[in-house]
Amino acid sequence: MTVPTDKEPSATPAAPPPSPEAIVAIPVRHYGRWISAVVALSVLGLIGYAFSQGDVNYGAIPDYFFNDQILRGVRNTVWLTFLAMLLGVGLGVVLAVMRLSKNPVNSALAWFYIWFFRGTPVYVQLLVWINLGIVFKTINLGFYQDEWADFMTPFLAALLGLGLNEAAYMAEIVRAGIQSVDEGQTEASHALGMSHGKTLRRVVLPQAMRVIVPPTGNEFINMLKTTSLVIAVAYFDLLQAAQDVGSESGAAVEMLFLASVWYVILTTVFSIGQYYLERRYARGSARRLPPTPFQRVRANLRSLRRPEVAK
Repeated sequence: MTVPTDKEPSATPAAPPPSPEAIVAIPVRHYGRWISAVVALSVLGLIGYAFSQGDVNYGAIPDYFFNDQILRGVRNTVWLTFLAMLLGVGLGVVLAVMRLSKNPVNSALAWFYIWFFRGTPVYVQLLVWINLGIVFKTINLGFYQDEWADFMTPFLAALLGLGLNEAAYMAEIVRAGIQSVDEGQTEASHALGMSHGKTLRRVVLPQAMRVIVPPTGNEFINMLKTTSLVIAVAYFDLLQAAQDVGSESGAAVEMLFLASVWYVILTTVFSIGQYYLERRYARGSARRLPPTPFQRVRANLRSLRRPEVAK
């Protein structure tokens, strides 16, 4: 007599499992996005309609867009922006190092400088520099002596007013960047025999640039627009050029629109440069670099297409 076991195969084979049905992917309708887009376009249309009601000679804007005075104002604005930022960044690095110094005198002086220049408006600082000639007839630095009116030109007053004020903000940005670097980097550099200055230049600051660059780019763009305040010291910039051309042509408001367009163009150009500079310094910290503006546009256009139904 044969005893059945569990290992013996069954008489009838098991039926194969039924194949899964095809999944039909139905895209989600985002009606809120379309409603918000319609509202935004409606508001934009109402603003355009409101401006179209005024007696504005918009044809004067392209006519004077490349006017010699306007281009000279653009050149002076860009030049002043670069020099003021150069002064602000250079002095800001020195102030940041002094602020982090263990020497209480250096730290206190840096703190007082930052406190004072951040606490007073830049417009007031510009007026102070240009009007110091009222109380100081001459300037005597020991190695240099001259009449104050000849020494303090509108350009120098604008440069000092903008650059020294910017140094206070850049000092805090640089200080935050230096403190973002792990202290072990500094300790390892000192263990290898590197001096404090060499450690700062070769180890700390290169790593801190990842934190310093983004806000510095924003400060540069802000400086570009802040240069419009130098009209207070009679420096010939883009705004001053637009007002002069407007008074001569009788299109004062139109020339202010023209100056606004130039500011937007310059800001856009420098913003693109800032983006690629940030992307360069992000290579060592991000696994995947952020997409370029062209890649973002291509991705947005691709997302607007209707997704295909999965089969």
